[in-house]
Order: sequence, then C-alpha cells, then structure tokens
Amino acid sequence: MRFGLFVPQGWRHDLVGIDPAEQWATMSGLAAHADAGDWESIWVYDHFHTVPVPSAEATHEAWTLMSAFAATTKRVRLGQMCTCMSYRNPAYLAKVAATVDIISGGRVEMGIGAGWYEHEWRAYGYGFPRAGERLARLEEGVEIMKQAWTTGTATLDGTHYQVDGAIVRPLPLQEGGIPIWIAGGGEKVTLRIAAQYANYTNFDGSPEGFSHKSALLEEHCRVLGTDFGAITRSANYNTVIAATEAEVADRLDVIEARVTPHLGATGAADFMAEYRTGQAQGVGTPEQVVERLNGMKERGLGYAIHYFPEAAYDRSGIELFEREVMPALR
Repeated sequence: MRFGLFVPQGWRHDLVGIDPAEQWATMSGLAAHADAGDWESIWVYDHFHTVPVPSAEATHEAWTLMSAFAATTKRVRLGQMCTCMSYRNPAYLAKVAATVDIISGGRVEMGIGAGWYEHEWRAYGYGFPRAGERLARLEEGVEIMKQAWTTGTATLDGTHYQVDGAIVRPLPLQEGGIPIWIAGGGEKVTLRIAAQYANYTNFDGSPEGFSHKSALLEEHCRVLGTDFGAITRSANYNTVIAATEAEVADRLDVIEARVTPHLGATGAADFMAEYRTGQAQGVGTPEQVVERLNGMKERGLGYAIHYFPEAAYDRSGIELFEREVMPALR
C-alpha cells in the first residue's frame, strides 16, 4: 500500500490559533517532514472557505501551495484532493499544473473533481450549476488537460469550454502528462469519466462503499474497453492514532476543545462525529488501524491518503503511524 499525507491549510479549522505569519512555516515544516520520510505524497484541499461553516479563519489556496511545495521539497509527490474543475479555466489550469510540474522536477498529481461546496461557489461568483452541468464541465476539462499535456496544445469546441489551439509549453516533465486522479463516486457519470481517463480514483473508503464503487468502476471499464487493473484506487482517511484507546479518546477531546470556540459546542460535536464512530477507519491504536487498512488492501485499495487533524500542533500521531502502521502495510 502507498501512503499520502494531507498538509493542514486551514480548511478544516486545522490552523486555528496559529498566527497567519507563522502558518506557512507550519505547512512547509510538515511538507519537509514528509519529504524526508517515507510518505509518497503530500496533499491539500482545493477550497476557499472553511468547513463545516464558512468563517474568517485561514484557508490557503491550493495551487499557490503546490507551487511553493514544488520549490521547497525534493522528493515527495504533490497532489490536491481535489481541484474543482469549474474554479479555473481548464486550459489555464493545464498551464499552471505544467509549470508546477517543471518547478518540482516532475512530481505533480492532478486530483480533479466536479466540486460541491455551494457556499464558496456562490461567494466567488461561480454560481452553482446543477450536478449534471458540473460533471459535464469535468469531462470536457479533463479532455482539454489530456490534450495539452500530451501534444502541447488543446482544441475543444465543447458545450461549456471552447479552446482553440491553446499552447501549453513546455510540456510537463512526466512522460504521458501529469497523472490524473478522478475524485468522487458518482455511479453513472463520475466513475465513467474515471474509467475513461483516470490513472487513479478516489472514492468512498468504507469497506462496503469501496467494494461497491470498485465493482461499478470495473463495469464502466468493461463497457469502455479500458483496463480496470491499470487504475490505482485510493481513499482518504481521517486519522487519530495513539498507543491505547484511552489515549485516542484524550486526543479526540483535545481536537474537539480546539474547534469548539469556532464552531460552538453543537457544531464541534457534529464535526467530531465522524472520528468517534466505529466507521472511522483511521481512528484507533496502531493494531486496530493496521487491521482495518489490511482489510481495505484485500478489497483492492492501493493508496491511502491520511488527514491528521492534530498535524499543525502535534506530530506524535504522524510519527507513530510512520513507525507502526506504514511498515506493516508495505
């Protein structure tokens, strides 16, 4: 199994209490830690407003961070989970990503999806098209990017995007272009787009959900005549890990206390619910997390991307994961 690490950028209230002038040091320090270790990749979210509620707390922009990480790391791969297609013109996005790939020495991944966070769509003036239109934009945009990265130009007279000989030079350093991760589990359209274009997918990480989406992806591949086995399937896991269950509970309490002033008691309890249920695959002792992820590996999970809500304040959970979980699953 391969492993990616989310770097906190504020979107999930995970930089609160850190002075804005110190936030880049926090993010770049975690990126450097991953770069020096065994993580294959680092990731950020592509969002503009905090979740679960918009607030005045920091949310740093994804592709700006990609460029900064490209210049300040040496080995680790760089991804977004996931870039919203409609937030940037796809020809422009292809150009940006190709430039970052050059800066990084060929380490960029393109995580791409249709987008969902209605509040920030409307706040930034993008409207909020129906799901079918957002997915149609995703498909057209991926086609533009694939053309741009393999031929150096892109032309498409689409319903939503029209480009005419857009030049994207220099090409990305990676042969065949930047790897494309199609994020989302929409059964009729998103998984079909993934079957057509994806090097990687990212969808439901629960055992039952993952197996169900995998079977649908395989069927789309069969219909389209593409190679299901060539697509690496990934999932994201919210991860809080400690040596004992009591220590895990203490860590969860600390996280809840940190976000309560910003979300209120009820909002913080709701925010923490996904960490406190039996469905939280990444929450527990090393033995528990290894057992769950081994089960996912048997179902075909090839890549696990982990989000540690404590990362900006306490790396001990990350370090425990590195010592006891990653070796067991490799």
